[in-house]
Amino acid sequence: MPKLYKFSVKTSLSVIAAAYLLILTFCVRAETHNKKDFGSFITYIDTVPAKKNKKQKNAPVPAPQKNIAADSSAGKKINDSVTIKVDTVIMSKDSVDAIIKYHADDSGVLIMSSKEMYLYGKAHTDYKDIKVDAGTIYYNQGTETLTAYGDVDTTGSLMSKPQITQDDIKTVSDSIHYNLKTHRALTKNTFLQQGEIFVNAQYLKKINDNEFFAKNARFTTCNLDTPHFAFRARRMKIINNKLGVTGRVYPEIESVPIPMIFLPFGLFPLNPARHSGVLLPSFTSSEDYGLGLTGLGYYKVFGDHMDATARADLYSYGGWNLNLSSKYLMRYKYTGNVNITFQNTEALNHGAFSKEEFTSSQSYMINWSHSRDNRARPGTNFSANVNFGSTKFNQYVLNNPFVNFQNQISSSINYSKDWRGKYNLSLNINHNQNSETRLVNLNLPTGNFNVNTIYPFQKKDQVGSGKWYEKIGVGYSGNFQNQLSFYDSAFSFKRLMDTLQWGAQHSIPITLSLPPLGAVTVSPSVSYDERWYGQKSTKTWDDTKVKVDTSTQKGFYTARQMSFGLGLSTRLFGTYRFPPSSSIIAIRHEVRPTVTISYHPDFQAKDFYTVKVDTLGHTVRYSKFDGGIIGAFSEGAFGGIGFGIDNLLEMRVKDKTDTTAKSKGKKIKLLDGFGFNSSYNFLADSFQLGVFSIYARSTLFDKVNITASTTLDPYDVDKTGFRVNKILWDPTHFKVGRITGGNLAVSTSFSSKSKDGKDDKTRQIPADPFMTPEEQQRQLQYARANPAEFTDFNIPWTLSLSYSFNFTRVLRTDFSGFETQTSSTVSFNGDFSLTPKWKVGATGYYDFSSGSVTQLSTFISREMHCWQLSINVSPIGLTRSFNITFSPKSGILRDLKINRSRTFSSY
Repeated sequence: MPKLYKFSVKTSLSVIAAAYLLILTFCVRAETHNKKDFGSFITYIDTVPAKKNKKQKNAPVPAPQKNIAADSSAGKKINDSVTIKVDTVIMSKDSVDAIIKYHADDSGVLIMSSKEMYLYGKAHTDYKDIKVDAGTIYYNQGTETLTAYGDVDTTGSLMSKPQITQDDIKTVSDSIHYNLKTHRALTKNTFLQQGEIFVNAQYLKKINDNEFFAKNARFTTCNLDTPHFAFRARRMKIINNKLGVTGRVYPEIESVPIPMIFLPFGLFPLNPARHSGVLLPSFTSSEDYGLGLTGLGYYKVFGDHMDATARADLYSYGGWNLNLSSKYLMRYKYTGNVNITFQNTEALNHGAFSKEEFTSSQSYMINWSHSRDNRARPGTNFSANVNFGSTKFNQYVLNNPFVNFQNQISSSINYSKDWRGKYNLSLNINHNQNSETRLVNLNLPTGNFNVNTIYPFQKKDQVGSGKWYEKIGVGYSGNFQNQLSFYDSAFSFKRLMDTLQWGAQHSIPITLSLPPLGAVTVSPSVSYDERWYGQKSTKTWDDTKVKVDTSTQKGFYTARQMSFGLGLSTRLFGTYRFPPSSSIIAIRHEVRPTVTISYHPDFQAKDFYTVKVDTLGHTVRYSKFDGGIIGAFSEGAFGGIGFGIDNLLEMRVKDKTDTTAKSKGKKIKLLDGFGFNSSYNFLADSFQLGVFSIYARSTLFDKVNITASTTLDPYDVDKTGFRVNKILWDPTHFKVGRITGGNLAVSTSFSSKSKDGKDDKTRQIPADPFMTPEEQQRQLQYARANPAEFTDFNIPWTLSLSYSFNFTRVLRTDFSGFETQTSSTVSFNGDFSLTPKWKVGATGYYDFSSGSVTQLSTFISREMHCWQLSINVSPIGLTRSFNITFSPKSGILRDLKINRSRTFSSY
């Protein structure tokens, strides 16, 4: 064995360079070289060509010098008189094809005669995209092999293991043997990680950059040293970023093998990028639909800008669902998705008197979302959000109460163009339908054209504030609409055309900007409005049938109105300061009164008429254009005032966390807004005082949101509920007008502090900028329907409550009087942790009108590190169901789950 020389790595470069120079001095000859010596690695011949003197352009060319180099291949003749020598570098056959960078904390040993090198102490080498870290690295240039071992302590125990990293593949082994020429490797007791996959193999053999073979391998997605679960296989082949294939494979739980449960082979996806493939189904059972497979489908990638997914649900009673969805994306241009679903429902009848065994229904739903990047075409925009389908579609969606109770469906397609801020055009196609009434309304299309305020008397080159008339502004706003209405249960083209309505309205406002008069802001205005109608209606009383009949006449009709106004507004402030000993610093009250003096003549007298509505002789005033797509102008002249008051109340309290004397305290809003609006018409012969609109809104303690509003009619009514010209004022019995409608909404949410100390904004998942709003809505609906799969164990408990109450006084359809319609509901949503690993929760709705719980969903979730157990139960609702899912958290093994579900319908 040759003698070893040990030296510090910090001085290794200078020592090696000196050794090279010494060898070249003794071994390199001008005429020849010795192949057995170190010079066989690199052969260098100095053949620098002679330079020509620029001053001697016409001088004769000198004769070439002889014996500059003995290598005849290094010369090249020019004009048979000059031989130019070319530098030649010859690489030896056993040298590597790239530079190897190395480092070691302890030392390095170089054996020149045998072409070997040792690196000791946290050694590191870089070769192309391959990085090796180990306690000891040995390199043999003759065989071009690299061997790496781990560090051991004084007792011989292993302290660290060698690691090799290439691209996104990282391996940790007991030993590594790597051939730099063939790129083959053999490792022992190797731990390999690729994305979410962890593989432990007794022997791992690398054939090339893309293929590996493993013996006695363990495959898992658990990142613990002793994983909770794994799959054992005697043989395994791994194709980089593509697939893992095994022979007979069986699971093990907590390092306990279960060989009686096995598969003849295993296929494990390793491709992190999008790729086409089969989507595995889940088993389900429904009392109404029978046994079924849900989610069976195929995912297809069409290049970098588009993909498509096809899924099917199959049930044993003959029902099926088919869903086709596609997403497209062109960065900096547009993004969108299309979703088409067909339902063929075969539900078992449970009624004792049902003639048919099954209830059959066919329905469909089309969803399309599209948005264009503003940078694609500045000044224009196009977007679409289409939701169109059968009105009964939502009712037959299983295990999704949020969709089952969604009665309103709407769509919109918008195009807009702006001309440098002066004019703008907007075209809209809208649609809405009600699942209960089955009424469908289509607006095809709606157009809006606006001209921003222009100042015709203003000079182009204005100096100073200008004259008062230069501040006169004129604008324009135009709107065109047409609408088709039909019931999807009785659809026909003739009925569709009979419901066609169209209309247009034009508005020309004239404004004048005046300087404030002290604390009062003055705003005069003049406006002209004109409306076009495509039909008019006439109501008449039929004594024979004892009811009101309505007739409609098509044509082109117009109506116009003109108004003049002067608005006055100001702001009043008041502050009450408390003594220094009080915890309250001050209370601030802001009052914002507004008064509007307005007048508009009566241009509508010819369009209004009186109709008898009952046998008692009650009459109602109607306009010929009532019930149209564009509403009618109000009747009569108006000359009066409109008035209103808005209030803001806030309090400043001392901040207990701030002990400085200059502390301004903490601001708390007591009332965000509170006030009323009404009017008084001096020109009316009756009902001069208008209806009062009263509102209030507040956020108490930054937790409780309260919004309330009501309408107060100051006039009394007769015994049938019709208004009479008598102000209802009786302070002794607390009667000040009549409340004819109102609403109240209260909501709040509470949660405990997170275990990691992060707030909700820090923990919030950033939104995908390339995900359409419809996709985000569907993901939100899925999360709501399956809360157990989206449980946050970091927050011990959460609670959300909301309450809403609405009421209104409406005229009965038979004109027999008025009735009060009310609705009142409360909703709740919350969860809490029984233990750090167990969490339960529930969400539901209670309807006070019916006195029952309309929807209730509960869940139980168990955190199991790399696995999760989720149980969702919906005992009340249109569909009653339960679902038990035991699945790994890894997205790669998402199809490897145990699922049990049952569904019971209430229709």
